[in-house]
This record gives sequence, C-alpha cells and structure tokens, in this order.
Amino acid sequence: MIKIYTDGACKGNPGVGGWGAFIIQDEKNKELFGGENETTNNRMELMAVIMALKEISPTSELTIYTDSTYVQKG
Repeated sequence: MIKIYTDGACKGNPGVGGWGAFIIQDEKNKELFGGENETTNNRMELMAVIMALKEISPTSELTIYTDSTYVQKG
C-alpha cells in the first residue's frame, strides 16, 4: 500500500504559491515540490496530488492524505 501526503498553499489568492507531496512506497520515501508565482490555493492543492500520482504505477493501491476539502470532494 502506497501512502501519499499532500499539501498546497498560497500567499494571496491569487498570489505566490507552492505545493508538496511525500510518497511512502515499500519503505522508500520520495519528496516532490514546486510552485508558481501567480496561482491559487486550490490549484496548488490539486497540483500536489497530480504530481504525486504521476510518480506511481496506475495500478497501485494507495491512500492519499490531504487537508483540502476541495481535493477530497473534487
């Protein structure tokens, strides 16, 4: 089972924002992160999940942890 922890943030909305993801797979850890100069908080929350999912096999079992209601219901 793969665990993915994600978060996104933005200073101003729109404004400078960033995202991060932490992937735990077979006791191996991988950190991903990035940002944009002119973005929104919701976009950064989504980007964290999207970029993490690009790193794993599409047939993998996984759990995503996020504090974003936008991502949870999206």
